Amino acid sequence: MRKKIISPRKFVKPSFAYLIEKKRDGGEFSQDEIRYIVDSIIDKEMPSHQLAALCSVIYFQGMSAQETAVLSEEMMLSGEVVDLSKITRPKIGKYSTGGVGDKTSLVLIPLAAACGVVMPSMNGVDEEFVISNLDKLSSIPGFNPKMDLKAFIKQLSDVGCVISEQSSEIAPVDEIIYEMRQQTATIPSLPLITGSVLSRKLAQGAEGLVVDVKWGNGSFIKDVEQARQLARSITRVGRSMKRRCVALVTDMNQPLGDTVGTGLEIQEAIQLLKGEGPEDLQELVLKLGMEIVRLAGVAGSTLSAKQTVQRALKEGTAFEKFKEMVEAQGGKTAYLDDPEKFPKAKYVRKLPAPKRGYVHTINAGMIARGVQMLALGSGKSKKLDPAIGVSEIKKVGTQVKQGEPLMMIHYNDESKMESALEYLKAAYRLAPKRPNTPDLIVERVA
Repeated sequence: MRKKIISPRKFVKPSFAYLIEKKRDGGEFSQDEIRYIVDSIIDKEMPSHQLAALCSVIYFQGMSAQETAVLSEEMMLSGEVVDLSKITRPKIGKYSTGGVGDKTSLVLIPLAAACGVVMPSMNGVDEEFVISNLDKLSSIPGFNPKMDLKAFIKQLSDVGCVISEQSSEIAPVDEIIYEMRQQTATIPSLPLITGSVLSRKLAQGAEGLVVDVKWGNGSFIKDVEQARQLARSITRVGRSMKRRCVALVTDMNQPLGDTVGTGLEIQEAIQLLKGEGPEDLQELVLKLGMEIVRLAGVAGSTLSAKQTVQRALKEGTAFEKFKEMVEAQGGKTAYLDDPEKFPKAKYVRKLPAPKRGYVHTINAGMIARGVQMLALGSGKSKKLDPAIGVSEIKKVGTQVKQGEPLMMIHYNDESKMESALEYLKAAYRLAPKRPNTPDLIVERVA
C-alpha cells in the first residue's frame, strides 16, 4: 500500500475544482498538490468526471519538468517499488512506444543480460501496437507471462532478465489515469506519458532507462516533432529524478524486419539473437544495445560498447540467455533450437503488386490490423494464432514488377481473408520513381 507522506507544514486540501481551474489558467501545481491528487485518485476520492477534466487541462496546458518529475515520483510511490539492491549488477530498463514488426525488446533484453546488465521488464499496454511482445512470446508453448513480484525478483537474480505482464502492484494509479486518458482522447499528453513511463519503469527497479520513441503510421505517435518532444521530456525528467536516461527517436513508417505476426516474429528474433536477420533490425538492436551497455557502465567507449554487443551475438551468449529466460518462464526451448517446430499455416499466398514501380510508402498500422484480423481467435478468445502473419515484406524503395509478391500471407481461415486483404492491399503505395529511403534513427537525446 502507498505510504502517506506528511508534509512538515500543514497542507490545506484544496477542492478538485480549484486544482482543475488552476491548471486550466496555466498555473503550476505544488508538490503537496500533486501528492494530494495522486492520493485522491488511489483512494477513489476524486470523482471520475473531475479526473477527466484534470486529464484534459493537463493535455492542453502541459506541466513543467519539475511538476512532471514530482508526478512521476508520486505515481511510482502509489504502489510497490521493487528492491533490487541485493543484485549488485547494474539494472537498466528499456521502454518502447511500440511498433509494427518490432522485435527489438525480445532481442535486447536477453542480449543486455548476456553482457552483464540486469533487465527488468514488465510490459504495459502502451508498449505495443496491435500485437504485443507478450502475444509473441506466448506463441512459444508453455511460456507464462504472469508473475508475482517475488518470482520477478528471483528470476532477475538468477537469470538477469524477465519479460512479464505488468503487475497490478506497480504504479496502480497509472492504470487508473491511463484508462481515463483513453476515454478522454488525452493519450498523447507528454507529461502524462512521461509520468507513466518513468513511474512504472523505475518502480520495477531500474536505475537507468533507454527509450525508443517511435513515430509514424505504425506507432501511436504520428508526428516526428511530438516524438522528439517526448524523448526530451522523458530524458529531462529522468535526470531531474537522478536517473540516467537516453532516448532514440526512430522511424516507424514501415514494418521493422521482414515479418509481422507472433510465431513468425519469434523466429525472426531467434535469427537476430544469432547475429543474423534483416538489416534494419540489426542496426536498431546494435544501436540500442550499445546505449544500454554504456548507460550501465559495462562498456566505457562507443567502440567498446559496439564490440561488447557484437560479441554476445556472435558467440551465441545472447541466444543462450534468451533460452534461459524462456525456460525460467515455462516455455519449451526445443522450439527455439528448432524453429521448424512452430506451427505452420494451412495456406500461404502472395499479395501481388498491382503494377510495376517502386514501393513508395507503406502503412504499417494497416498491415498490423490485417494480420490481427487473420490471427485473432473466434468468439471471446483474444489469443492470436501463432502460425498466422505475413513474411518477406517488401520495404520502401524496393523495385517490384507487376504480380511480384509485396509480402507472403500465412493464414488458416479463408473466411477472414477478404476483409484482411482490404487492409493489406491498402497498406502499399507504388510510384514510378524511387523514393528517398528514410533514416531509421532520427535523433539521439541524452
